[in-house]
Amino acid sequence: MKAVILAGGFGTRLSEATNLIPKPMVEIGGKPILWHIMKTYSHYGINDFVICCGYKQYIIKEYFAN
Repeated sequence: MKAVILAGGFGTRLSEATNLIPKPMVEIGGKPILWHIMKTYSHYGINDFVICCGYKQYIIKEYFAN
């Protein structure tokens, strides 16, 4: 099964944390928010993701490519 995750937006309400990185990459417990979301979905058997990125999408692509 495939999941679509909407990960766009500027994150203006998190402005202290999102000056250099996009909102989905803000870390909680040493891992990005997006990582936690994907881990939760994978727990339920969803392991194929489409991430709709916006602001600074290259940071998200670089993180998950490595």
